[in-house]
Amino acid sequence: MGALPQSSHPDLLVDTGDDAAVWAQGDGKVLISTADFFGPLVDDPHLWGQIAAANAASDVYAMGGKPLFALNLVCWPGLGLEVLSEVLAGGAAAAERGGWNVVGGHTVTGPEPLYGQAVTGEAHTSSLLTLAGGQEGQSLVLTKPLGTGIITTAAMRRPAADSAPGGDMHEPYQAAVTEMLRLNDIASQVAIQAGATVATDITGFGLLGHLHKLCVASGLAAVLDVDAIPVLPGAKELAAQGYTPGGTQRNLDFVAHALDISKTSGSNPSDIPTNNKTSSDNPDEAPNSSKTFGNNPDDAPTNNKTTSNNPNSINQRSTETNTPIILNLNDPSCPLADTLALLADPQTSGGLLFACPPTAAEEAVAHLTTQNHTATIIGTLALL
Repeated sequence: MGALPQSSHPDLLVDTGDDAAVWAQGDGKVLISTADFFGPLVDDPHLWGQIAAANAASDVYAMGGKPLFALNLVCWPGLGLEVLSEVLAGGAAAAERGGWNVVGGHTVTGPEPLYGQAVTGEAHTSSLLTLAGGQEGQSLVLTKPLGTGIITTAAMRRPAADSAPGGDMHEPYQAAVTEMLRLNDIASQVAIQAGATVATDITGFGLLGHLHKLCVASGLAAVLDVDAIPVLPGAKELAAQGYTPGGTQRNLDFVAHALDISKTSGSNPSDIPTNNKTSSDNPDEAPNSSKTFGNNPDDAPTNNKTTSNNPNSINQRSTETNTPIILNLNDPSCPLADTLALLADPQTSGGLLFACPPTAAEEAVAHLTTQNHTATIIGTLALL
């Protein structure tokens, strides 16, 4: 992808290397533009629409902005317009909650259902958050627990009754849906109030992948307290049972060179699994359920953003590719492979990861907790 022509314009402040493109408007205001779409991760079309729209708007929140309006993006096979109407109604419901308008869109015919939105937002330059803004000594705050990829993969592979009321996966499934529906609007506002200088949202690259991009852009390393990282109920157990999306291993391969897990855990970096598919290809594990949609759990959205070479972009501080992420592991009860599966789990509509001064981070976590967010300080940014 690096061979593609790069855009360059004096008003283009942030481009493809970050969560969204940013265009200067003058008078201290900027436009933020992003797009995202994917196949259904849940069996309810209205829920899918809500989750997809929340996920699409998340990049705007991650940049410190507020969504203004969106266009629907749809690829639709012969599933009937009634189902599509439910999906679009779900997207509209999420937009209404977040205060942005859905003003049209485009639909094409294809073999698999896909839905999302192209979202335009705005921000003030004083509150703009980019990947390159990290500072030494700042605390890292994560605003949602990890595990949506693992849980939705398990839900697709297991009978539908397991996720229904009374099923042994009902609590994890409902917890995952609740977090995927949660907008990152409050988290974004709290981050700005806390004096955050850098942020991203945790989506397809998983926590490790998105943190690595932040570290590279900021020219810093990260030290993570792995035991402090919030995880959805049941996600550790499902990871141990092998319910990991195909994207998990790709994410681990992407960051393996930068991980340092030998400092406190006693593990050897060679223990990091690479190029080994962690999700099962056994046809006997196909979901035995009456799913309305038939997408493959290994095709979980990755939201991979291409890296920018635009010299005018304000999100390019460093080109260092071996930026370390130090993992402090103190809990021997969780095997290393399962821990890494959680840290590299591709998230859908995941939380924000932002960095701010330590005291402000503590206040931000306390504030988010009062707003029913499972927010936690998970580490710090440090010099290389």
